[in-house]
Amino acid sequence: MSLRRVQVTDFRCLQSAALDLDPRFTLISGPNASGKTSLLEAIYILGRGRSFRTRRLEHLIRQGAEQFVVFGEVETPDRRIPMGVEGMAAGIRARVAGEKTSSLAELALMLPVQIIDPEVHRLIEEGPSRRRRFLDWGVFHVEPSFIGHWQRYHQALKQRNAALKSRQPRAVISAWDPDLVRYGDLVTDARSRYVAFLAHQAETVGRNLLGMDLTLSYRPGWSREQSFSEAVQQSWNHDQESGATQVGPHRAELSIRLEGMGVKDRISRGQQKLLAAALLLAQVKLFPESAPVQPCLLLDDPAAELDDDRLAGLIREVSEHSVQLIVTTLHGEFAAFGAPGRRFTVDAGRVVPH
Repeated sequence: MSLRRVQVTDFRCLQSAALDLDPRFTLISGPNASGKTSLLEAIYILGRGRSFRTRRLEHLIRQGAEQFVVFGEVETPDRRIPMGVEGMAAGIRARVAGEKTSSLAELALMLPVQIIDPEVHRLIEEGPSRRRRFLDWGVFHVEPSFIGHWQRYHQALKQRNAALKSRQPRAVISAWDPDLVRYGDLVTDARSRYVAFLAHQAETVGRNLLGMDLTLSYRPGWSREQSFSEAVQQSWNHDQESGATQVGPHRAELSIRLEGMGVKDRISRGQQKLLAAALLLAQVKLFPESAPVQPCLLLDDPAAELDDDRLAGLIREVSEHSVQLIVTTLHGEFAAFGAPGRRFTVDAGRVVPH
């Protein structure tokens, strides 16, 4: 199952665009600032309900319009399933198969999408929250029960933090502890299992792309010498002083090491990009073969970011995976992935099929 059609209306510089996509490889070419990245961003929002470039929805709406619309059709063995996202300054609305979604996770189930773009290094450079989102997307697709546990944990955390902030009695605050601990342990167990598998795949991909030993480990958000329940009890005074829960999976971290050393501020920007790409490709590699959908991998002008050797390594890794590939390039050709099944040119917000 793959994304076969996407229509974009009033999104950034794109007034109206419609693309019939190839299930294997679609190439989008055009000059800088023509709208190529905006097309990838629209596809990403269709599968994630959020942008990879900005948190402010109003920046995504074309000047003079009140909202943007991204519509897609995902092909299954027996039918095409419509899905769509409307974005306004007030928020996002989404539908799958004509029904309103109760959660944006329903978009991810229908269209699992990842991107390798010029800002991919932020996965390494920025704080732990970005790496937790990276992990949770992967766990979500491997363990279907994870999203429910994650939602229940965050609900308990939200209520407990509200009680802490308003200086409620300890009995009121602690009433949320059983759910916090129960679902926090379930979230942690699922993440830990996933990282164990991811680390094995990342080791191989990292060596192929970087020529270095890449190791991953998961830090749960409290001392490994304690259970989560014990950590919550011990953190009580700190929680009271800060007005928020200071331990738990919401403070977890994915630890990344190259040649046995931490990577933040120790490797070049180019190495950060390759490392982040290695992690994303390792994640795609773990996508279940039994899943009803194949992942959609977006590559935003990869030739502009990598030298010939590194680009060749990236291409080899991508080519080994069963993905729907959508690539942008400044030039009309990108022979590295073979002949594209569909090809489009973008210029000044206009999309023209070849």
